[in-house]
Order: sequence, then C-alpha cells, then structure tokens
Amino acid sequence: MPRKRSTNPRKLPQQDRSRMTVEAILEATTHILTEEGYDKANTNRIAERAGISIGSLYQYFPNKESLMAALMEQHSNEIAELVESKLTNLFDAPLEIAIPELVKAVIAAHAINPRLHQVLNEEIPRSERLQQMQKAEKRITEMLRVYLTRWSDSSHERLRQRIHPQNIEMTIFILSRTVESLCHSAVIEHPDFVNNPQFEQEVAKLLLLYLIGA
Repeated sequence: MPRKRSTNPRKLPQQDRSRMTVEAILEATTHILTEEGYDKANTNRIAERAGISIGSLYQYFPNKESLMAALMEQHSNEIAELVESKLTNLFDAPLEIAIPELVKAVIAAHAINPRLHQVLNEEIPRSERLQQMQKAEKRITEMLRVYLTRWSDSSHERLRQRIHPQNIEMTIFILSRTVESLCHSAVIEHPDFVNNPQFEQEVAKLLLLYLIGA
C-alpha cells in the first residue's frame, strides 16, 4: 500500500523575506491553477512562475500536496476573515438587518476568487478540504453563537425557542451550513447567482423564515 504523502509544510516562514517567498509561491500556484489547471501545477512550473529555484520551494513545501493544503488554508482564512469583519459590527443589529448582511458577506467571501474556489473543490480530496474549512467554519460559528445569545430575550417567540440552551447548537449548525452550502454551490454551479441581488435576498428570506417566521 503506497504511503500517503505529507500535506504539512516543511518549515514555516519566520522572517519577512521568508514570508514574501511563501507568498510568491502561493500566488504562483494560484495563477497556474486558475489559468492552466491542476495538472499543469507541478512544483517546477510553480517555482519558475514564482521566480525562485526549485530548491527554495522545497525548503517550504516538500510536494504538490503540501502546496495545495497551504493554499486551501489561505483561501479558507480569507473567507473567515471577511465574514468576521462584517459580523463584528452587527452584534447589536436586529436579525432583519444582520441576516441579510451575513448572507452578503458569505457570498462576497466565496467570490474572492471563484475560479480558485472551483478548482480547489474539484481537485483537493474531500477529507483535506473539510479539515481546512472546518477551521474557518469554527471561527464563524463562534461569532454566530455570541450574536444569537445576545437575543435570548427576543420578542420573537420562535427565536427564543431556537436559542434556548437545548436548541442553540442545532440552530447554529442549520444556520451556518445552510448559508455556506447555498453560497458555495452558487459559486460552483451558478456563478451568475453570485452577483444577483435576488439570490442574496432569497437566501436571507429563507434564514429569517427559519429563525423568526418572517
């Protein structure tokens, strides 16, 4: 049985110059993936595109798999950071305002580089994608938990039931997975939906109907 190749980086950049090198490598990988496809993204091509030697690339990434994992992690973090930046200012906003903004943020996050998102979804093994996406989802889930908890005394009876201690974990799971799945599928299957305001409105309506029946 062949040994599974490591997806861990060989070493982490500690200095500015090293970080710039890693960034150049990831940018080169992104360019080749989105412009030429996964099969063309071998380490020699990536090193050439990044303007470094193959030996320099191997100082940080032992193989193509470790490069893909690093790119997936970077992409997942970009998604989480964009959504976090939007939600941070919405903790005191009512659901009717916060939910549409959440949907807008998740759509915008998935549209950062839709072609890269599509390639990674098609080519990276599902187990590795899940591992990286779960890190981002955990950050977003925690923000949703904090936000919903603030509305435990809401005048909406349905919402009070949803965020009861016995139900809140299920509510957060349904809420986060619904918006993530719809936005992810739109990028992959219907890219034209991403810039369609009606899609954003329909997803927000769906979530509000679930949470407060309105």
